[in-house]
Amino acid sequence: MLGTVLAESGGEDLLADVEKLRHAVIGARDGSVSGEEITALVASWPLERAKQVARAFTVYFHLANLAEEHQRMRALRERDDAANPPRESLAAAVRAVRDEHGGERLAELIGGMEFHPVITAHPTEARRRAVSTSILRISSQLDAWHAAHEGSTAAAEAHRRLLEEIDLLWRTSQLRYTKLDPLDEVRTALAAFDGTIFDVVPQVYRALDAAVDPEGTGTRPPRARPFVRYGSWIGGDRDGNPFVTHDVTREAVLIQSEHVLRGLERACERVGRTLTAYANLTPPSAALRDALATARAGHPDTLAEIDKRSPNEPHRRFLLLAAARLRATRERDADLAYPGAEAFLDDLRTVQESLAAAGAVRQAYGELQHLIWQAETFGFHLAELEIRQHSEVHAAALAELREKGTDGPLSERTREVLDTIRVISWIQERFGVEACRRYIVSFTRSAEDIAAVHELADLALPAGRRPVLDVIPLFETGADLDASPHVLDGMLELPRVRERLEQSGRRIEVMLGYSDSAKDVGPVSATLRLYDAQARLADWAGRHDVRLTLFHGRGGSLGRGGGPASRALLAQAPGSVGGRFKVTEQGEVVFARYGQHDIARRHIEQVGHAVLMASTDRVQERERSAAAAYRPYADTIAAAAQEAYLELIGAEDFAVWFSRVSPLEELGELRLGSRPSRRGAAKGLGDLRAIPWVFAWTQTRVNLPGWYGLGTGLDAVPDPAVLQEAYREWPMFASLLDNAEMSLAKTDRTIAERYLALGGRPELTERVLAEYDLTRRLVLQVTGHSRLLENRRVLSRAVDLRNPYVDALSHLQLRALEALRSDGADDLDPEDQQHLERLLLLSVNGVAAGLQNTG
Repeated sequence: MLGTVLAESGGEDLLADVEKLRHAVIGARDGSVSGEEITALVASWPLERAKQVARAFTVYFHLANLAEEHQRMRALRERDDAANPPRESLAAAVRAVRDEHGGERLAELIGGMEFHPVITAHPTEARRRAVSTSILRISSQLDAWHAAHEGSTAAAEAHRRLLEEIDLLWRTSQLRYTKLDPLDEVRTALAAFDGTIFDVVPQVYRALDAAVDPEGTGTRPPRARPFVRYGSWIGGDRDGNPFVTHDVTREAVLIQSEHVLRGLERACERVGRTLTAYANLTPPSAALRDALATARAGHPDTLAEIDKRSPNEPHRRFLLLAAARLRATRERDADLAYPGAEAFLDDLRTVQESLAAAGAVRQAYGELQHLIWQAETFGFHLAELEIRQHSEVHAAALAELREKGTDGPLSERTREVLDTIRVISWIQERFGVEACRRYIVSFTRSAEDIAAVHELADLALPAGRRPVLDVIPLFETGADLDASPHVLDGMLELPRVRERLEQSGRRIEVMLGYSDSAKDVGPVSATLRLYDAQARLADWAGRHDVRLTLFHGRGGSLGRGGGPASRALLAQAPGSVGGRFKVTEQGEVVFARYGQHDIARRHIEQVGHAVLMASTDRVQERERSAAAAYRPYADTIAAAAQEAYLELIGAEDFAVWFSRVSPLEELGELRLGSRPSRRGAAKGLGDLRAIPWVFAWTQTRVNLPGWYGLGTGLDAVPDPAVLQEAYREWPMFASLLDNAEMSLAKTDRTIAERYLALGGRPELTERVLAEYDLTRRLVLQVTGHSRLLENRRVLSRAVDLRNPYVDALSHLQLRALEALRSDGADDLDPEDQQHLERLLLLSVNGVAAGLQNTG
């Protein structure tokens, strides 16, 4: 279909050029076509044609990704067997825990289980929102096509609509012309809530409830409590982003509330309209009669209108009234509005209890229970908005306030810090404490960084207006991770922290940063330091009788702690999960995990399965004994890997070389998000954020942040047999190697060499490629695989199919990059330079779609 659209839009000659390049890059993989021939082909086209070809391959990847999603959904449906639950499902976890530990332990684990995904605006989604929504429209037409009988008029119409939507996707600009602002990012993320998350979450709870008691679900009070709580940094994360202000934070919460209130209103009205239970057959309880009488006294006109449509149907009348009150809440009609989500939940429970007392248990615990679960999960705020700011900003604000006082002339930055705390107070008054109480301090170095936030709150507001704050330390660098227990010791000395511990049941949260730690010391050493930090923090929590939640700041890419969340969970340090898992969901990961209902449900179930299993004694004991046996070898690997990594990034003018061999400096022109790519004005690696660091390496097909140093580390252990044994027995070590193997599989040595050559530093090129060769050889040796991803057949096949098409975009990108990095770049015609820059950005977008990884 894409070929048809290309021929219609650009003529048969455009399609012919696309096909020439497609066949050439496939031929290069089997050796029948040389790289020089492909370079010559790409160079032969006018720049306008090269841009068209780049767009064609980019659109191809959007469609290929969608086809794979639909195949995955078909596979999930085919494997859905209630009697034999699929692996990594909630039903499989329930069965395993019950068989091994009994029903009492199962109920205990389910009762304490928490999954807290936090959606962030980290700029790693290369697609425009217009492109994403276009893909979703194509997806719905693909569903219609598959549902229709072959040869039917419905199939013909679906085919026509598919061509229409693919044609529109082809004609839609792949690049943003304007920079996103934070509220654009809020609205973009909320598309996932509207489209899938709101409906999927109660389905997951039902799946868990049915796994615990398949015969009783829907006819009794649920055995599954809501265990998913969404958070958001979008509009709250101001670390290094001057565009996130207190006004933006306030508006973000209002936008979230608008979306969730609309969702609850629609669901409540739908359930209410269908609940046509006649009062003679299903009599209302005394509590429901009283609630209706009270409502009639306060809102006679509203009830009179509802009574006309629902005579003698009291349960229906009360739910339709609740829907009207939700609408009034959204429209800020104080006379009819709910004061908060708890009042709405009280009404739903009144209806539920009345139905159950009248014997209508299927009505009480069916769709109405789904609505209750939605209200319990999302409240009237949808997701808890978390605030994040750098510790140095607090220190500077506090120093200024101590010098000048709150009445003196203050800098704009200090006023903003105080106004942010005041907005948190307003949010809590308007939506409740759970809507915004977590305040994350980036680069926490000591307990003083935590105390600073509490002191600022004291200065911002009088005692009676101060918000409830859980101030969370974020440990990001290797040194900060090592010092984390000492910082927590200091936190326990703070009166405000002790007060919150008593109020919260001795709960405390600590965030671990994966991105900066990996960029700081390399992927291998960072993985081990994070593992050690988790173990030390779990031990610290046990000694201080604290219920610890570790917040994992994982990125989407392997170089930033990404990879399958369920496998990562099962490889955590013993005692560090404890039934709770909190993690960031960033950029392209949000669309990938929550773009389709079936995939979103599978993702949440896989994490739920891993949380339950990782909290069992057997899994923790396996991890504990394996760590004890193989830890000395891991230390040897990490030390050698870190030395190799630091030698590379510490090479003279490495930052300059890196910016020449990659499209690093051009990435800002993609306008991926509102946040700047650097923390300051300097141009060194220290101020460069981890996202562009990883994104740029991905584009060069080197993927260096996912594997560099591992080969040197493995080579430092003389006995490969012990490493093979560790791979089989130690989940953490297996996860490290599996992630590196995936990163290596997405690396293309031949194309990477062309990028590296642009830097004019052959010694650095040789060092990187030698480490790649060593890492690839030893990873295969340790895993026992004859080729990369040998044990992951579906993923391996997908990567193999994609790689030649990604090669096509890389060749197009190299044409642009070589011209822009050449000695004559300053003499380029302005129009040619503009075409080259557009070609470069189009190819960046396409490679991101092809590899399904950005930052």
